[in-house]
Amino acid sequence: MDRRQQLFDRLAPVHQEQLLRFWPELSPAQQEKLAGQLDEIDFNEMDQLIREYVLVRPKTRIPDDLGPAPYFPLVPKDEEQRALYEKAEARGAELLRAGKVSCLTVAGGQGTRLGFDGPKGTYPIAPVTGKTLFEYFASSILRAGEKFGKPLTWYVMTSLLNREATEAFFREHAFFGLAPEQVFFFTQGTMPAIGYDGKLLLAEKDSLSLSPNGHGGTLLALRKSGALDRMKREGVEYLSYFQVDNPLIPVVNPLFVGLHDLENSEMSAIMLAKTGPFEKLGNFCVTQGHIEIIEYSDLPAELAESRNPDGSLRFIAGSPAIHVISREFIEHLTAGGSLKLPWHRADKKIPCLDEAGNLVKPSEPNGVKLESFIFDAMPLAKRTMVLEGRREDLFAPTKNPTGVDSVESCRALLVDRDARRLEAAGVKVPRTPEGKVDALIELSPRRIFDQADVDAYVAEHNLREIARGAKLYLE
Repeated sequence: MDRRQQLFDRLAPVHQEQLLRFWPELSPAQQEKLAGQLDEIDFNEMDQLIREYVLVRPKTRIPDDLGPAPYFPLVPKDEEQRALYEKAEARGAELLRAGKVSCLTVAGGQGTRLGFDGPKGTYPIAPVTGKTLFEYFASSILRAGEKFGKPLTWYVMTSLLNREATEAFFREHAFFGLAPEQVFFFTQGTMPAIGYDGKLLLAEKDSLSLSPNGHGGTLLALRKSGALDRMKREGVEYLSYFQVDNPLIPVVNPLFVGLHDLENSEMSAIMLAKTGPFEKLGNFCVTQGHIEIIEYSDLPAELAESRNPDGSLRFIAGSPAIHVISREFIEHLTAGGSLKLPWHRADKKIPCLDEAGNLVKPSEPNGVKLESFIFDAMPLAKRTMVLEGRREDLFAPTKNPTGVDSVESCRALLVDRDARRLEAAGVKVPRTPEGKVDALIELSPRRIFDQADVDAYVAEHNLREIARGAKLYLE
């Protein structure tokens, strides 16, 4: 049986034989490329997904018992909790010294929305030096390794689109001082785009229209890439997970890691107090004893706006996508080489070939992309934990050129964080009458990991005051 007939026999029962319409026009290499893509797909499963998510529009069901999720507060509520936090911080530092923690960054995106041609991680973000996102994280990972006496391995998930460019960028910059073996690149999985008629779309005559399968695919990609095997060999138990567009996040947080460990949590999360009922953050909720995250667009307005007797929002806990995840939990979820997370439908304008082989660029949505979200793993964990974080110390997403969650706001938040650190060390920092920092300040993440590092730097350099209007880089 020839290759085409073999493929046709798989596609015909699920009505996807249109994918072979240009087969006679393809070279042997092109035929092998398309066949390889088709071989990656479980078409029986795909047919079921099409029925559930494409041919009908799925509705989010809100459980009757849905309530706000419990969390550990930013400030301990009593002496017992204060003692727990101190124990957790010490435990986290112990785990870091023992090499039980690695970093995991989701970096599959492009800088398109920033008007930038290249992987988002290569975008220059630091307010004074213009260090890129990748360099900023790498410098902090280096410093953390020095701080705890154990180099940290950095797992970087790319997409098919930016894998080559990302690796080249690291090589060009000598891995920013990290040993090459400290950085493990792996590639996010893909899902084929689907037309509203349930037919898979072709991007080219020899290629499906493929897109990243969402950050939920991180977990399965860790297994398929061999990353989980490496972690197990090296004795790594926990992953500090963060996204590449948030340089304010500490690459490791001893308190967070330690609390995750002491609580025997399999997947933990940082929560931020929402600025309003409809802020675009997922909502930490609890149903049937399990914590889950309900997207901001899915939580009914009457719940989003509901308040406690003191006037505070009931559903106050928002998700900035910061997690600690246990390696053994990921191994359990991906056993057998598959990962069963729910899918989320996104209606998109998808360039694709028409029946004549012409490329069509639609002006309106013409199909569906399916994504899985990593936070959907939380309800599958035996134990979870949520810890409140301070927004101004943790969250500065870089999603837009200007405005909210932008390059501008991110740089301003980095300056403000570093100014507050200097002030805490006794340095006088100039501010405007409105309280804004009246200088451009950048503390090198290669030198500064935490407040103790700031205090030591200030003492060493006898730093007393920052001049108004100064542009200052401290390393």
